[in-house]
Amino acid sequence: MIVVNVFNDTERKRLPRKHIQELLENVFNKYGFNNAIVNVIYVDDSSILKINKDFLKHNFVTDVITFDLTEKEELLGEIYISADTAEKQSMEYNVSLSNELKRLAVHGALHLVGFNDSDEKSRKKMSELENKFLGI
Repeated sequence: MIVVNVFNDTERKRLPRKHIQELLENVFNKYGFNNAIVNVIYVDDSSILKINKDFLKHNFVTDVITFDLTEKEELLGEIYISADTAEKQSMEYNVSLSNELKRLAVHGALHLVGFNDSDEKSRKKMSELENKFLGI
């Protein structure tokens, strides 16, 4: 069973929930993860900066941070998405905020199933997969 919970820890209203759940279920099914519990948490820039400092020792704001908490045969994870940064990026890329949040959620899910973006080739591959799952 796949469970995707979406939490909004911001003061923003109407951030996508159902579409995020469906997209992530598609990612996990595609890569054979039929037993998963993943939390997607929308946060603001100050919260994601604190997470980045505390857990990754990075002193900067980022758009998404993924934690793989998997134990045994069940995929467990948390995906933190900065709604503030997503909004800035949506304007920069000329897409809706909803679209950018969906892309970031898929990006986090791809990390959980084993993809990385540590070099240009892997970043390009992840971007292609994001587009595929978003139907672009």
